Amino acid sequence: MSLETMRPNPTWDAASYEDTVDTLATHDDLTYKVWGGDWCKDCRALLPDFGAALEAADVPAERIDEIALDQDKQGPGVDEYEIEYIPTIVVEDESGDEITRFVEEEDVPPAVWLAQELESELETETA
Repeated sequence: MSLETMRPNPTWDAASYEDTVDTLATHDDLTYKVWGGDWCKDCRALLPDFGAALEAADVPAERIDEIALDQDKQGPGVDEYEIEYIPTIVVEDESGDEITRFVEEEDVPPAVWLAQELESELETETA
């Protein structure tokens, strides 16, 4: 792992987030690209729980791309993906098409927010 902040929070309670974990586990064909920095307070606050959610959902390490940025928020893929704030988590399908992204702050944790967005996208695709 290239981000210490993605190390799963050992106190995160997967049972309290059963729907989130189930949604993440169901979509085993997705890739999570995570831009962050171990120096970033938002990353330190949000990413350990996200790492724990991915672990609880048995998302394999090869489907998680951790990208560490320096304090100037520079690093791989920043320009290509237009990364401005961190943490940013981009979820892509097997073709490399972006499904959704979490950027820095939402009103719910990243795993919950992304699971809701994925469920919404699935309803749209199957409707």
